[in-house]
Amino acid sequence: MTTSAPNSASVTSDGARPEADCLTLGIDHLGLSVADLEQTLQFFQECLGWTLVGRREEYPAAFVTDQHAIITLWQVERDRRVEFDRRTNVGLHHLALRVGSLEQLHRLHERVARWPGARAEFSPEISGRGPKTHFMTREPGGLRLEFCYDPRRDTV
Repeated sequence: MTTSAPNSASVTSDGARPEADCLTLGIDHLGLSVADLEQTLQFFQECLGWTLVGRREEYPAAFVTDQHAIITLWQVERDRRVEFDRRTNVGLHHLALRVGSLEQLHRLHERVARWPGARAEFSPEISGRGPKTHFMTREPGGLRLEFCYDPRRDTV
């Protein structure tokens, strides 16, 4: 069953919108402000295996990809930097990245936990009621990252 409210797209009885009503196709890229561009770039490239696809020195910014998403890393002005407080600031709380298996999640956690300057918040654990498993960390430049494996998203 679908219903329509004024100035809104149709919604099914379970709250979902039919795909045809959606006017976007997903995230084109995500721009993140970082405390230390080179440190964060090194983490994404060397720890996570992402590829550098461009730079803009005048910003400065770097563009990285894992072949599924593109992230723009923007260097903040060091003398005007303000730390993000997830409880009081509007903005990005964290970035969650998907991995392909539970084994990969555990291997990634071991790698991130040993990475210089990275701070693990917790080891891989069930998220909520499961079956998703995740862990959270702060990369050396201060971004809060979540890494997730959810068997419900496996493809055959």
